[in-house]
Amino acid sequence: MGISVRQVTDTLPPAAALAIAILAVSTSAILIRYSSAPTLVIALYRVLFTTLLLLPFAVHSHRDAFYQLSRRDWIAASAAGVALALHFGLWFESLAWTSVAASVTIVQIQVLFVASGAALFLSEQITRRAGIGMVIALCGIAVMSFGGTIVGAPAIGAAPLYGNTLAIIAAVCMAGYVLTGRSLRQRIPLIPYVVIVYAVCVIVLLALTTTVNDPLFAYPPHEWLLFIGMALGPGILGHTVLNWALAHVESSVVSVSLLAEPVGSTVLAVLLLGELPTEFTAIGGVMTLTGIIITSRR
Repeated sequence: MGISVRQVTDTLPPAAALAIAILAVSTSAILIRYSSAPTLVIALYRVLFTTLLLLPFAVHSHRDAFYQLSRRDWIAASAAGVALALHFGLWFESLAWTSVAASVTIVQIQVLFVASGAALFLSEQITRRAGIGMVIALCGIAVMSFGGTIVGAPAIGAAPLYGNTLAIIAAVCMAGYVLTGRSLRQRIPLIPYVVIVYAVCVIVLLALTTTVNDPLFAYPPHEWLLFIGMALGPGILGHTVLNWALAHVESSVVSVSLLAEPVGSTVLAVLLLGELPTEFTAIGGVMTLTGIIITSRR
């Protein structure tokens, strides 16, 4: 007897889902670095192929769910799509100017905006244990990102300050996306929600790409394989699984769990890109993982 997607998701522990998603999103920065296409084009095709992979499931199993959405739900999901598009565009561009470790760690300060927004708008309480864990994790990110700068160690990247600034703005956009998703995922099934969000994200990225006149089709086969790989890994197994988790755990926990991404991405950058971490990366990574464990034990 076959096993349905619903049966799998109903029995999948949220902690296991988060682990799978974090591992998948950790490959994102590496795949982006492997590509020589413009960053907006990379973001566009990653989300486009992700949407196309999910569309058959949406049409076959959740067609009625789209008609049941209120106008307010459509507006909120569209807003999440715009925020996601801006996040992708800014973060992908930051990777062109600063190191993988710096970009993927700085963008995770979105946890501050998520925690604050959840407390203000979603009535989610931040316990003392969770607060301590978040502070430790954020201190770890600070050590990873800025420890070398303080002592005057050489920086990695063509324009680290510019790239880091883009990552900070991307973090704000990501926080808006996570908070909107937390609210909607309480009443909207996963597949219809992500298809709407991703479709709006594609439209926004396509508009931005055409505005800056980036070519859409003149790319060799290996670039298209990278685009598809980003859709399958960070797209389906990463962000889509994270959206599923938003219906089962609080947004602040999901957001803090994302702090494991810098550690995974840094390790992959060492193995695949030759970006050797400094002692600050190692110390900050341990602090970040410690903060995640403390917060997740809620």
